Amino acid sequence: MRYFYIFATLAFTIYGQLILKWRISKLNFNLPDSGIFDKLAALIKLIFDPFILSGFVAAFIASLFWMAAMTKFEITQAYPFMSLAPAIVFLLGVWLLNESFTWGKVIGLILIIIGIVVTVKW
Repeated sequence: MRYFYIFATLAFTIYGQLILKWRISKLNFNLPDSGIFDKLAALIKLIFDPFILSGFVAAFIASLFWMAAMTKFEITQAYPFMSLAPAIVFLLGVWLLNESFTWGKVIGLILIIIGIVVTVKW
């Protein structure tokens, strides 16, 4: 059960990142070039979009699961699992959002995964 907290943290974190990117792209959103108040107004409007709001709620839920995970693990044991998020976001981003696939990114992610294994096992 204790690993559930880590994987739920990952799932909600990844959902939040993907939904924000998808929705901002779908809305074709760009910050205005005008003053700070126009930028702030545009961001506030964006925050209340239901999908974007769900991304922020997911981040909050991820934080709750992370707190639960901290009751079951040492942080040095749990935190390396959070490094899986970039790998999963990369794969889902390529698949769902048509993000670019490069071998450099793949090699970087393989190195991250090797680092996770080394950190958790030794």
